[in-house]
Amino acid sequence: MRAVHCLNGPNLNLLGSREPELYGSATLASIQARLAAACESRGLALHFRQSNHEGDLITWVQDAGLAGEPIILNAGAYTHTSIALRDAIKGANAKVIEVHLSNIHAREGFRHHSHISPVAQGVIFGFGALSYSLALDACIALATASES
Repeated sequence: MRAVHCLNGPNLNLLGSREPELYGSATLASIQARLAAACESRGLALHFRQSNHEGDLITWVQDAGLAGEPIILNAGAYTHTSIALRDAIKGANAKVIEVHLSNIHAREGFRHHSHISPVAQGVIFGFGALSYSLALDACIALATASES
């Protein structure tokens, strides 16, 4: 494993100011800095991106999947609506850890279903910004296990 991709969907650019009672006060930049430091200490590159556009996420998933590099994916609301994103993960054989800051099962009913979960290696949610760090640890553990 040479790199980890962390892909973030719609409205995550507003972290820190958008509904902090649900999502916490961490900004996307602070999450990126924490992950970058953790990757650097392990000799890994971090490709950290955010887009409000579904097509960007699909392209990035395909690129990472075809390169054989793991993905930490917080698809935001696309988690619950995007069959195209699900198909990109499956089609590119992408290794995805699905991440959410909040506990999606403690929220509105429409957030309980994920199109991503059935094609993800695992799902981490409800731990705020720590969810991303846990997902990075899972990516590294899975890569190490598959190499042995």
